[in-house]
Amino acid sequence: MARRVMLAAALALGLTVGSAQAQGERATPYWASISAGKAMMRTGPGTNYPATWLYVRADLPIRVVETYPSWRKVSDPDGTTGWMLQRLLSDRRTALVTGDAARPLHEDPGEDSKVRYLAEPGVVGRVSKCAGKWCLFDVRGRQGYIRQDHIWGVEPGETLD
Repeated sequence: MARRVMLAAALALGLTVGSAQAQGERATPYWASISAGKAMMRTGPGTNYPATWLYVRADLPIRVVETYPSWRKVSDPDGTTGWMLQRLLSDRRTALVTGDAARPLHEDPGEDSKVRYLAEPGVVGRVSKCAGKWCLFDVRGRQGYIRQDHIWGVEPGETLD
């Protein structure tokens, strides 16, 4: 029994290290999102550094600006920077609606397209199919195209398939 536990722990450690090493090879900056329901931001890359923020919003988009073995220095939508454990992050692309007013989600990319929904500032959704100025934005199954300059989580003019 103890042997099985040790083997499982070794496999889990190997998978964690492999995942962190693979992600560490990515060029920064890059976009990610918070995958955990609770994620702590710290002043440095280790649990011995003081915590600065506790995020309780899974899928919140973040920008990874630096990597350090199993830690990522991130910037949130407000511009706050700090360090998070890599395992609390996901490669899932999400974005946050910006501005002071609701933003239209169109049926097709283009201002002349029918408006399907309105998304309030602060709404988080998954992004895909970005082409130039528009991204497909999905908020719990309600989707439409939103202008890239109305969201935080993609580069201006970025293309996603």
